[in-house]
Amino acid sequence: MPLLRRPATGRAGRRGGVSARVRIIGWMLGVLALAVTAVVFLTWQVLSARSDAAADSELTHEAIKFRAYAGSDTAARLGTPERMLDYWLQTNLPDTSEAFFTIVDGKAYHRDRGSPPARLDTDVAFVQRIGSATTPQYGWVDSTAGKVRYGVMPVQIGTQPVRAQLVVLEFRDLLAQPLEDATKALALIGVVTLAMAAGACWIVAGRVLAPIRAVRTTAEQIGASDLRRRIDVVGNDDVAQLARTFNTMLDRLEVAFVTQREFVDNAGHELRTPITVIRGHLELMSDDPRDRAETRALVLDELARMNRMVDDLLVLAKSGRPDFLKLEEVNLTELVVEVIAKARPLADRTWRVDETTDTTIVADGQRLTQALMQLVSNAVRHTGPDDRIAVGARVHDSFAEQHVPSRSSFAEPGTRDAAPGDAGGDCPAGAHVHLWVSDSGPGVAAGDRERIFERFARGNDQGRTDGAGLGLAIVRSTAQAHGGDVRLVDDGRPGARFELVLPLTPTAHPAHEGTS
Repeated sequence: MPLLRRPATGRAGRRGGVSARVRIIGWMLGVLALAVTAVVFLTWQVLSARSDAAADSELTHEAIKFRAYAGSDTAARLGTPERMLDYWLQTNLPDTSEAFFTIVDGKAYHRDRGSPPARLDTDVAFVQRIGSATTPQYGWVDSTAGKVRYGVMPVQIGTQPVRAQLVVLEFRDLLAQPLEDATKALALIGVVTLAMAAGACWIVAGRVLAPIRAVRTTAEQIGASDLRRRIDVVGNDDVAQLARTFNTMLDRLEVAFVTQREFVDNAGHELRTPITVIRGHLELMSDDPRDRAETRALVLDELARMNRMVDDLLVLAKSGRPDFLKLEEVNLTELVVEVIAKARPLADRTWRVDETTDTTIVADGQRLTQALMQLVSNAVRHTGPDDRIAVGARVHDSFAEQHVPSRSSFAEPGTRDAAPGDAGGDCPAGAHVHLWVSDSGPGVAAGDRERIFERFARGNDQGRTDGAGLGLAIVRSTAQAHGGDVRLVDDGRPGARFELVLPLTPTAHPAHEGTS
């Protein structure tokens, strides 16, 4: 049973828990009561059948004894049916559940010396009905002592007509008394069992429903302002799995709400300035055609910057969604060459392919191209004419392995030099793909190496860039969506080298796994 820390519940929550517990116990006790009732009923039926069989057995036993007596020399010496039957009654004492009496000439004659549970010899109708029997007869009759199994055994001497009978009575309910007591004891045990089961079910149902109530209570207490509440779970049963699934759902909700809040905050913060600039110029715009043209150009420029900013914010907001990536097979050589081809028209730079590997990975080719183009655009803004900008790709055996170029010169675009660690089409398990963009610009100050990956963060040379500070944040979000990251690598050369490190084997969307 999982151990969960249950948050405080209100009266309504307790009522709901008690109601659910009562329903569960009602169902369980209903099934158990039905089972106990069936067992008691079947037991009673079996014992009742055994009681009937016991009555038949006793009656058969007495018939065999009387038949043996009737064929003996003692009975022959007595001479008459009356004397034979009297001698039998004198020498055979019935059990407490038995009774004997005789009939002579259709009327009750004598009975045994015991005290029978019921006097059937005084029942005139019964005596008349069996008093004319000339052959052995057996049957059931009701009495004040319950059901009675009777047997009528006619007595005939020689060829004389039958004029006397011996009647043996087996009181079935007295024979069945021990069995009925056992049935009652079983029924009593069943009632006690039901009572004990009710208590056990109350305790067990409470323990079973406790984590479910905790999940429900946590869901009720969670609001948009506080999504950090979780259920602590220990165990591996179905309830524990339910709680873990609930916590995972909360993780996704928290990521979604945090992303939404960051988007709103960032958009409100960054869009406020261009909106203020546009409003100020529009309010101060005169009727002078030149002033109107200048204001129009400024407004269009600000609107274009706002459009770029909104597009970037939307990309960042979507990066936390499961459908952010559309995975496909991507050839690294084709990816690098395509990025170089798209980057050439951006500026007059010395464009190079550092290194490529003819490896096909599973990734979102468009997102990787977008990320590399962001790095290329960043390099263009921080370099001048004739500066070098290079793009490369390589496969490494581990995430931590750093890439250090082994050549002093750079290949022409579209060419490929073999290098250590180039895995080609066969890569070891756990390998990582390194994609990078390097330049020969001024580089990044040591104090800015981590800060520049934050949203709306810019380097200290503010005069050299007109971006919103979202480019590197988009690159990092793209890398993390692939299960990797981006970093600034010091390879000993002048300038900056930004490197995406991605797992060769794609993983599930990391933004939606684990806790925030």
